[in-house]
Amino acid sequence: MPDLFSQTPRETINIPILDGELLLVKGFYGLEEANKLQQELTNGLDWQAKAIKIFGKEIMQPRLMAWYGEPDAVYTYSGTTFAPNAFTSSLLQIKTDIEAFTESKFNSVLANLYRNGQDSMGWHSDDEPELGRNPIIGSLSLGEERVFKLRHRKDKTLKMDVPLPHGSLLVMSGAMQHHWQHALPKSARVMSPRINLTFRQVLSY
Repeated sequence: MPDLFSQTPRETINIPILDGELLLVKGFYGLEEANKLQQELTNGLDWQAKAIKIFGKEIMQPRLMAWYGEPDAVYTYSGTTFAPNAFTSSLLQIKTDIEAFTESKFNSVLANLYRNGQDSMGWHSDDEPELGRNPIIGSLSLGEERVFKLRHRKDKTLKMDVPLPHGSLLVMSGAMQHHWQHALPKSARVMSPRINLTFRQVLSY
């Protein structure tokens, strides 16, 4: 259960943002539970190095990835199609907890393993057609704290940095993916691994 072993109360923060909804839950999982989940996922997921296509050229992603979900949750991202692995027991536990908190249903999760500060995620929006018009994305962070960056698509003056600590949950919803891009840049100061799980509902057509 979330917050089961937390030494401090769970803190829910509504982050004011134009053209979208953004919620940060610090301590969604307490320290002991977050540590346990990180270890289970590090050892138990089918981590792979994946290539994406940029301007027709294949480039290796600067992180390890894994895709899990229900059988029909096939997802295409940057020219790469992911057929889901079956949910592990740890992923099912996390999915159930996040569904209860967000009052939403998810049928898949994209897992990213950032091995050190040189692993990163470039600017993008989660706006693929199979995610629906206004998707709810539940993003759990486990491990080293990293800075999640956001920028508005049209108003270049609108930027935001959101530190994501161990055991925290970030929920993006509303029109976020239409109007904002997000990224996780490299950091020379980060040495320890971080796992990010982004739960989503993939639509079947």
